[in-house]
Amino acid sequence: MAIFLEKLIEFYNEDPTDPFNIYGLAIEYLKNDSEKSKELFEELLKNHPEYIATYYHAAALYLQKNEINLAENTYKKGIQIATKLNKNHALNELKRAYQGFLDEIDE
Repeated sequence: MAIFLEKLIEFYNEDPTDPFNIYGLAIEYLKNDSEKSKELFEELLKNHPEYIATYYHAAALYLQKNEINLAENTYKKGIQIATKLNKNHALNELKRAYQGFLDEIDE
């Protein structure tokens, strides 16, 4: 296990309710354990719905796993929340990613 991953797990174990700790671990697990990453993203979506960074990566992971409806709903929810929170940078990224998603599933 990489030292970086061990450190992220340590942070998570110290405070498993901190969305930053959950997110960091989910991103690291994307490299080699997509199921664990998915579990962590889903924890964020459920318990920390305003942690906007989650939506982009969770939707992309759902698409990778061919969970098309989950991917689409996640992009839409992220766009809705980014709009509500006036997070314009995240909103633009999510809109671009969602458009790319739509283009991909139309092919």
